[in-house]
Amino acid sequence: MRIANGTHSARPDGWYVLGSRAPPMSPRKVKSKKAPAPPGSQAPERPTRVARAPRAKKTVAEKKTVAILSRKRSLYSTRRLVQAVKERGHRPLVFDTLRCCLLLAKGKPRMTYRGVEVRGVDVVVPRIGASITAYGLAVVNHFEMMGVPVLNPPTSIARSRDKLRALQFLAASGLDIPRTVMAHDRSNVRRLVDEVGGLPVIIKLIKGTQGVGVMIAHTLPEVQTILDTFWDLGQEIVLQEFVAESEGRDVRALVVGERVVGAMRRKAKKGEFRSNIHRGGEGQAIELPESYVEAAVKAARIIGLEVAGVDMLEGHAGPRLMEINSSPGFEGLEGATGQDIAGAIIDHALAYAEARAGRLRAPGG
Repeated sequence: MRIANGTHSARPDGWYVLGSRAPPMSPRKVKSKKAPAPPGSQAPERPTRVARAPRAKKTVAEKKTVAILSRKRSLYSTRRLVQAVKERGHRPLVFDTLRCCLLLAKGKPRMTYRGVEVRGVDVVVPRIGASITAYGLAVVNHFEMMGVPVLNPPTSIARSRDKLRALQFLAASGLDIPRTVMAHDRSNVRRLVDEVGGLPVIIKLIKGTQGVGVMIAHTLPEVQTILDTFWDLGQEIVLQEFVAESEGRDVRALVVGERVVGAMRRKAKKGEFRSNIHRGGEGQAIELPESYVEAAVKAARIIGLEVAGVDMLEGHAGPRLMEINSSPGFEGLEGATGQDIAGAIIDHALAYAEARAGRLRAPGG
């Protein structure tokens, strides 16, 4: 990033300064119990350390500036992305999304960060938390208006944040999803429950994340109470089929571009039906069957995401798409698989930016 006076300065608030060094971070291993692989696959033995191929040093002229939008530099995923950028000989910058100031004038969108003009960014990797979705989307959109490539576009991030909207797109494209109902009719809850296959039923907030706002109800009075509570609070919710054969497990596949760069099976801890790592779930690396790979890549393409965490349930007939995440955490995945997920994301970000620049240079681009 170039700044107006041509200098770089260190800041006490954690803003990354060009040329500074951070201690190398290694992904932590996720303790996991051995779980059976889905049909046609086996859980391979994998290294616990992140394996990285040697890379040639970049010349100064080749250096790119990669901006990472993140509220906290200390987050595992942010630290690993910074490390991956530096390992490839480029310049990482971390912007606290809420400290980006968006300036508009006729034909001249600009941005400042703590009073310093933002210039010279080659590509942006957004890590937009659910709690700041609205402002985060404005910042991502502003970068696009300034002509800076953004790895996940704002329209796609917004689409993924609305669980029902995402499922509408996935179902319309022929992917299998759990039966889902959204309604505001309090008069016939039994009918709503029947539509998703009966009790027990999963109840989700439309914009929840990391398992927050996901509940299971075993009786009609429970369903009625939960629905009434959330409706009275003005919250939008959906009822979803409980897929019994998944047995508290799901599959997380991380898609980068047109490929799955890592996958694991997550198993809920005892007494919990949510398998999220943030809720105490355990992750174990798996080799996905081709049907799961194809479903994950297709889901990311449908929503329009270059980087996506795709969550699938293991149904009797194959993968059932549950959710898609535009800012997936990957600490558990790197620990379980030993794969350099951060490196794969940064490699794709650089290639994505180069491809965009090539299209602009082409005649008529």
